[in-house]
Amino acid sequence: MKSIRSRFLIIGLLCLATTVFAQKRQAIPEVEALLKKMTLEEKIGQLNLLTPGGGVATGSVVSKNVEDKIKSGNVGGLFGVAGPEKIRQAQELAVKNTRLGIPLLIGSDVIHGYKTTFPIPLGLSSSWDMELIKKTAQIAAQEATADGINWNFSPMVDIARDPRWGRIAEGAGEDPYLGSQIAKAMVQGYQQEDLTAENTMIATVKHFALYGASEGGRDYNTTDMSRVKMFNEYLPPYKAAIDAGAESVMSSFNDVDGVPASGNKWLLTTLLRDRWGFDGFVVSDYTSVNEMIAHGMGDLQAVSALSINAGLDMDMVGEGFLTTLKKSVEEGKVTEETITQACRRILEAKYRLGLFQDPYKYSDSKRPQRDILTDANKAIAREAARKSFVLLKNENNTLPLAKNAKIALVGPLADSKNNMLGTWAPTGNPQLSVSILTGFKNVAPQAEITYAKGANISNDSAFAKKVNVFGPRIEISEESPEGLLAEALLAAKNADVVVAVVGEATEMSGEAGSRTDISIPDSQKHLIRQLVKTGKPLVLVLMSGRPLVITEEMDLPVSILQVWHPGIEAGNAVADVVFGDYNPSGKLTASWPRNVGQIPVYHSMKNTGRPAPSAEFEKFKSQYLDSPNAPLLPFGYGLSYTSFEYGKLSLAKKEINSGESLEVQVDVTNTGDHDGEEVVQLYLHDVVRSLTPPVRTLKGFEKVFLKKGETKTVTLTLEPDDLKFYDGALDFVAEPGEFEIFVGGNSNATLKEAFTLN
Repeated sequence: MKSIRSRFLIIGLLCLATTVFAQKRQAIPEVEALLKKMTLEEKIGQLNLLTPGGGVATGSVVSKNVEDKIKSGNVGGLFGVAGPEKIRQAQELAVKNTRLGIPLLIGSDVIHGYKTTFPIPLGLSSSWDMELIKKTAQIAAQEATADGINWNFSPMVDIARDPRWGRIAEGAGEDPYLGSQIAKAMVQGYQQEDLTAENTMIATVKHFALYGASEGGRDYNTTDMSRVKMFNEYLPPYKAAIDAGAESVMSSFNDVDGVPASGNKWLLTTLLRDRWGFDGFVVSDYTSVNEMIAHGMGDLQAVSALSINAGLDMDMVGEGFLTTLKKSVEEGKVTEETITQACRRILEAKYRLGLFQDPYKYSDSKRPQRDILTDANKAIAREAARKSFVLLKNENNTLPLAKNAKIALVGPLADSKNNMLGTWAPTGNPQLSVSILTGFKNVAPQAEITYAKGANISNDSAFAKKVNVFGPRIEISEESPEGLLAEALLAAKNADVVVAVVGEATEMSGEAGSRTDISIPDSQKHLIRQLVKTGKPLVLVLMSGRPLVITEEMDLPVSILQVWHPGIEAGNAVADVVFGDYNPSGKLTASWPRNVGQIPVYHSMKNTGRPAPSAEFEKFKSQYLDSPNAPLLPFGYGLSYTSFEYGKLSLAKKEINSGESLEVQVDVTNTGDHDGEEVVQLYLHDVVRSLTPPVRTLKGFEKVFLKKGETKTVTLTLEPDDLKFYDGALDFVAEPGEFEIFVGGNSNATLKEAFTLN
């Protein structure tokens, strides 16, 4: 038995204080000198972030009279503007027309690539390839900075365990350990080693905090959870991004402990700055300061004062800071020092970017042609896409297909450029994307391909209208559903194999893309059922921005390849996998429920005092009458065209002392007929501890390539922090006792060993 409270608390607190102090950077003399020259109004102006519109907004508000406000010194940054010439014009307005000539930050939502669009982040996370993910962020920074942008509103690191929430598409899924590794990789990719370099940009960690836990999966909704759950399950990716050096943080729309995040002092100061040592700047999300009025926190002056006193530095679009802070200072509701501190953080960011040295460093007209949409960038996009795909089912080993096959390619997404890039790709051009039909022709020119749409994405015109706010993602054909189906069935009749490209349109997920029904739309379900009746081998290429409920489809005699929304090289990447030029290696980073009633369902849930039996139903246990507890597809799941066998699992030691690491080794053999990659996953279970432990938590992984017949010994290392958790006092501790290790190809891994922490 392990002790309930075993730690050196005083030493731990001293270490924490030392860590925070070490993270604080020295004052920048040039910034301090500038602050002494600034009036209160000029300081407040630096706290104002505007958009002139023209892009994809996250709200209905667009800034007015932007040019005049820049000239008046009332703007600290812009977003929604791109191109070297436009950026130069904006900087000239600020530098040449204001008293102090302070340059602007230029921001943008570069979520999964700039012009070279990569798979949606949930898809990228399914690659489990940190170097690849880092590379995509580097390319995004290279392209965005070539177009004048120096500040990125990415990465989104929100843990999401409710796939009804559309913004699950923008993150890394359900797991804090994997999410932390990805957050770190993306920050390093955007910022790299030198922020003054022309091809790096400020990373913004969002949305701080807990946004992914909105009640009912409804966007912008209330969030409520215990501090213990926050620290152990939701906060780690934010902290990992901060520890990786992220220069900026964006507050979230939701409330935390009853106070909206944009005005939450515990969140933005006590936790972020005092405990974690963050010394960058915090920006609100789109009009989130103003939205605190609707939350019930007071009028615009009140919520603006609440925000800046809480530790928010910059107000996005709402202009509450610009229009009320001076009055709040005069009335003693905000101190000028508070405004000075916020201004200092923004000026320091501009200094670290090198803008004071050269305000026009991001205005090189030669860079776009040289750095954007290059062949090398598109090659990485193709690689990233195919590595993100997850093979969910391979009926009778239908895949891969022969390149000379006679194929009926059907489905409403089979020849749709508009739906390849995925949600939150406002800087990409859908018409430059490779459709699935085009990709098939590129990769298998000798195949005989007959295309038929087969069905609309949805036949619900009211639903389509909501989805199509930013463009025609759902096109309802003038031809009758019966006519579309008949054409597809005719194509199937004359084919050797049918490939149906089905799923969600781009804007059926993402921001404001919450759904209560996350199954494949009925129009497409009907198409799938009818294609099954033809008796022809059927492959479903499934697109979505979230885990879907596909219980019916998994029971049908079909193969299913999940491809998310793959990005600009979508069709080529899908064809690479379908025709066997690449063996799928993706693994799910969010559990797929059997039905909506199971949500939330995730791999690191806790046991109860009455856990469900493993076999027969037993009354008065924690279980459903009408469904198993387990998800349809577990976290970490993904098939391959080959097979992998896990052999000997061994630990370097069966006992370790506090502060020691532990090496874990496992033999993995490729027992199939194809070369392939496997993601070897390590899960940990703390058998007895002072707070109820999860059944298992991910604590390590490695993606390994194995030729057919090859065996490799994979070494995974448990570090001391991997054994720790936040206890009831929110101290980060490891308690002595027994731990179990599980290793395998998904979170249901059965290979097991145990060790003791002394």
